[in-house]
Amino acid sequence: MGPARAAGEFLARTPGAARYEVVLQDSLAATGRGHFTDRAVRDVLGAKRTKILWRADTHDVVHPNGMVFSAFDAKGAKIAEWKVYSVGGGAICDKSKQSQSTKDVYKFRNMEEIIAHATRAGVPLWQIVEDAEGADIWDYLRTVYATMMSAVNRGLAADGVLPGGLRLARRARAIYIKAKLQAEQLRRTGLLVAYAHAVSEENAALGEIVTAPTCGSCGVLPAVLRYLKESLESSSMELLHALAVAGLVGNVVKRNGSISGAEVGCQGEVGVACAMASAAAAYLMGGSPRQCECAAEIGLEHFLGLTCDPVKGLVQIPCIERNALAATRAVVAGEMSVLSDGAHVVSFDTVVKTMLETGHDLPRLYRETSDGGLSRFVRR
Repeated sequence: MGPARAAGEFLARTPGAARYEVVLQDSLAATGRGHFTDRAVRDVLGAKRTKILWRADTHDVVHPNGMVFSAFDAKGAKIAEWKVYSVGGGAICDKSKQSQSTKDVYKFRNMEEIIAHATRAGVPLWQIVEDAEGADIWDYLRTVYATMMSAVNRGLAADGVLPGGLRLARRARAIYIKAKLQAEQLRRTGLLVAYAHAVSEENAALGEIVTAPTCGSCGVLPAVLRYLKESLESSSMELLHALAVAGLVGNVVKRNGSISGAEVGCQGEVGVACAMASAAAAYLMGGSPRQCECAAEIGLEHFLGLTCDPVKGLVQIPCIERNALAATRAVVAGEMSVLSDGAHVVSFDTVVKTMLETGHDLPRLYRETSDGGLSRFVRR
């Protein structure tokens, strides 16, 4: 998504270009084919006039997902060049790390400030979202929620093999059918797993999904919302409020940490998705703002150090099962938080800071390069 967005912006800057050259660097080059990055860029700039160069050995201190776009006129002269970075969740930034596609609309710098305000003002967390984003946010979140549920439905109905060469069969439909036949406890696990698989498989099959917070972690939050809607009989507005709470958590991480697997490993993708879904679950279970913060902390803390090691660069192994596992953990984290008073030793902000430092300390081959971990030992 980030490279496609960058290509769109560069296309708008160079409407008269005859051809384009795009250099994908570091992690983008290492896993770009598996992520269909070249296809995304060519779809925007035009396949016949776009050349993709792969430079996995080029490393940049700003971010490992670097791209250099060049435009040429009909005589072959370079008329424009732009270096940009894909920093996770479809966002892009320049070398100053200033986002090119989003702006900060929240006055609170971290979760502690958010919780302090909610406690002092006596407002729920979703109210903070509405105050910052405006009342139109609910129409947007209705679209987000509908897109999530559509992905679940399509994924549950689909069979076949996922593209990319791993010959990995879709499993969501079979798991869903079996889950409905099980006793209550196993049914709960089965449904959460089926819903997470459904969305993640739609992502792997190039279907329409919601980044939550990334494409690779897209199955966690929809699975939790779908399951809790059914088990708690939550209203449509309650689900939108829960979605807003989840987004608030993700925004804190994006501001103070990272949601890029290339920068911090899968803890920044599936780990953050689990934190978002955990907070949403706690809210739907009647949790207070402090209990929602506690749930988010539990959800992220126990994914600290998780590497990003997609086999063949595809978002399939181990990514899909990680989404399913994170969905089950999120519901448990929500339950743990509402069973407590919300007080805990480690704050969410501390876990975010720890996650960022841990990710930077991970050897490069464990941060979405497909050079280490499972991707090194699994051959299919």
